[in-house]
Amino acid sequence: MLIRLPLDKNIVSQLKSGDVVELTGDIYTARDAAHKRLTECISRGEDLPFDINNQIVFYTGPCPAKPGKIIGPLSPTTSLRMDPYVEALLKKGMSAMIGKGDRSDYIPSLCKKYRAVYLLGIGGAAALISSRVTAYETVCYEDLGTESVKRLTFEKLKVIVGIDANGGVLQDTEIKKYRRT
Repeated sequence: MLIRLPLDKNIVSQLKSGDVVELTGDIYTARDAAHKRLTECISRGEDLPFDINNQIVFYTGPCPAKPGKIIGPLSPTTSLRMDPYVEALLKKGMSAMIGKGDRSDYIPSLCKKYRAVYLLGIGGAAALISSRVTAYETVCYEDLGTESVKRLTFEKLKVIVGIDANGGVLQDTEIKKYRRT
């Protein structure tokens, strides 16, 4: 399924764990340090430095670009480290997160409560993922270097729905299918 971004709640509600989707449009990047700053901004009652409503945050820190390239290699980082910051960003309207690996037990219920999804990126495919970027811009926290918040424009970035807006978790259903009884 091809999805043109931004990712509104109507589309989010249609996605089911295990669905493979291709994303075309703008996606923001943020890792640990940027998440900390964003949530501190929220707790002080300040506006975020970008409008996160109906947006996707990709847990990645792209490497610097080589000459002639838009961006360097990028791939999803382990999502578990961002879990303490998720609810604050969901309250502000974030519709999805892209990362890799399992999440804390409370993340599926947050996805259900805020009608959001967790999308699984492909670890180890940094060159392939970066080849899908057509534009790049640093948005804020430039002092964080590769971990600054960036807006990347993607053309057909392939991801898998890991947690859907009903709280369905791909790893739970798939592990059960292959478990020996």
